[in-house]
Amino acid sequence: MTDLWVVRHGQTEWSANGRHTSVTDLPLTGHGEEQALALCGHLRPDDFGLVLSSPRRRARHTAELAGFTGAHEPVLDDDLAEWAYGDYEGRTSDDIQQDVPGWTIWTHPVPNGESADQVTERLDRVVARVRDSGVERAICFGHGHALRALAMRWLGFDLRLGLHFPLDTSTISVLGQEKGEPALERWNARV
Repeated sequence: MTDLWVVRHGQTEWSANGRHTSVTDLPLTGHGEEQALALCGHLRPDDFGLVLSSPRRRARHTAELAGFTGAHEPVLDDDLAEWAYGDYEGRTSDDIQQDVPGWTIWTHPVPNGESADQVTERLDRVVARVRDSGVERAICFGHGHALRALAMRWLGFDLRLGLHFPLDTSTISVLGQEKGEPALERWNARV
């Protein structure tokens, strides 16, 4: 079984203040660039037989600053884009909860955004792509909610459990196996 490393992009202005960011294509902040540069040396591009990234520039730029350039440049995969927040784009959870008490992306609908079933479907395609790749190790650069959802699908869990797996900017997580079964080897590790 292929081990899948997942890397959340470095900090953006909106991730720093908790605003939901899917289709808004924000750049990394100066701090976010420093975070991404710090990944260089902790991630060796030659160690990965498959390198994928969300098409959003914050994920692509994180990969670039981490040393994934040239022959190791990621293949862009729309299935790794962040959960589409629809009407909640740019809003914080606290703000949304003023209108919808108890709202979370994991438990409530997203008006004009993606449903949990839609996210499950596309991230199941990522899981299949990685598992069918035949490589020893793959890596994905992406976003907080989408990567948490990807981990849930890797493990065969319902997306709602993603609530219990916080994922900070510019962290490394490893999805692998234990005795032939999908397993979480490392989560939310800072460099």
